[in-house]
Amino acid sequence: MFGLGKEKLPVKTPEQLRLMRKAGLVVGQCLQEVRAAAVDGISTGDLDALAEAFIRAQGATPSFLGYQGFPGSLCISVNEEVVHGIPGERLLNNGDLVSIDCGAIVEGWHGDSAISLIVGGDLHARPQDVALSKATHDSMWAGIGGLRSGRGIYELGGDIQDSIEASQQAMNADGLEVAFEIVDGYTGHGIGREMHMEPTVYNERVKAKGPQIRAGATVAIEPMVTLGTYETHELGDDWTVVTEDGSRAAHWEHTVALTDDGLWVLTSLDGGRAELEARGLPFGPLAD
Repeated sequence: MFGLGKEKLPVKTPEQLRLMRKAGLVVGQCLQEVRAAAVDGISTGDLDALAEAFIRAQGATPSFLGYQGFPGSLCISVNEEVVHGIPGERLLNNGDLVSIDCGAIVEGWHGDSAISLIVGGDLHARPQDVALSKATHDSMWAGIGGLRSGRGIYELGGDIQDSIEASQQAMNADGLEVAFEIVDGYTGHGIGREMHMEPTVYNERVKAKGPQIRAGATVAIEPMVTLGTYETHELGDDWTVVTEDGSRAAHWEHTVALTDDGLWVLTSLDGGRAELEARGLPFGPLAD
């Protein structure tokens, strides 16, 4: 975790944002392909092979493969696994809650995004898992919506936390007993020429405001939320992070840019237009 109060939030030129959009589209398209292939009986290794082939076919390079020794092009985390799951021989089963994180590099610029899905769809899902994924997804968009000029980047953590708490309250009021916790010690981040850069993008409220947001800023916003404890530990593979109590987790992420006209979700196929407009948020893509 970076040091509070000492971080920077550099801005990108319009041309640099367009290059990041190219990387973001590769990631978004790859996750669409992987989502469709994530069916009962497929191995996480097969999904990883599909992703690597797709990324390279677009003339891009997987961000994750070889990063600090990571052996896959995707992080695939199943059920109680939160993040950084290593693809391999594990077979997915209907009802599994799976988080898939993908990164790609185009002309030196990174895109980074994650989705959560339930194998077999809602027909095979536990209601609590559907609720968890939806609450995490909504909190990501709450964080995206908080990306505005003049605010401090750390303030997005309060937006994300408020969204999670509101979702829990609404679901409990509707008769579905859920208790969400935001995973401790894991955050979003700046992104650009490197996958992980300053500043930290918190998923919960902190006292400091952080570097001021300006047009041209790019960050990866990625809440990680569980149905149990916020505490986690790393498995013996030195990568896979699991919940301390075995409760299930969800993870959603987008790479987002702030432009002079509004928000541009670089890893969303439509640039975030549908979700932003549904929330009354300004959609601000750059012209090609």
